[in-house]
Amino acid sequence: MESKKFLRAIVILLILALNIGCDQVSKSIVRHKLTDYSYFSYLGNHVTLSKVENTGAFLSVGNTLPHPVKIVLLNLLPLLVVVIGLGFILTKHNLDRVIAFGLILVIGGGIGNLYDRMVHGSVTDFMHINFVIFQTGIFNVADLSISTGVCIMLVQAYLTRKPATELSDLSQED
Repeated sequence: MESKKFLRAIVILLILALNIGCDQVSKSIVRHKLTDYSYFSYLGNHVTLSKVENTGAFLSVGNTLPHPVKIVLLNLLPLLVVVIGLGFILTKHNLDRVIAFGLILVIGGGIGNLYDRMVHGSVTDFMHINFVIFQTGIFNVADLSISTGVCIMLVQAYLTRKPATELSDLSQED
């Protein structure tokens, strides 16, 4: 049983490392190959690459906050959340595998962006997608990982939810 827990922790850390690695490699390539605000278009202008250094959070929210507030909201608070999330996923052995995978993606993306903020002073964003009816902001692999992880967890929660009649039956048993 102990070896099963150890193997589970190794798999979690391996997926996490791959997630963070993909993010950091992509950002490193962008930092070294693209100049600020350079612009490359693909697939008829539906996918563009443009290097932007984001000193705020998602879509530059918090960009203009005073430095001490930014440190707390964009470095310390996310660090706390990532540490708690990592502790949770490594110790909760009965966690649904799909939920665990989604959580790993969220944690990995969080670590990737947190690392950038702490080491580089900003997060390198570079992808933009135009879906014709709507567009994304400029984002990176870590943002994609976080969004995908949240979507996976929401879909899994929806698919495994208990119908309201089942829930009311359970509460009447008490």
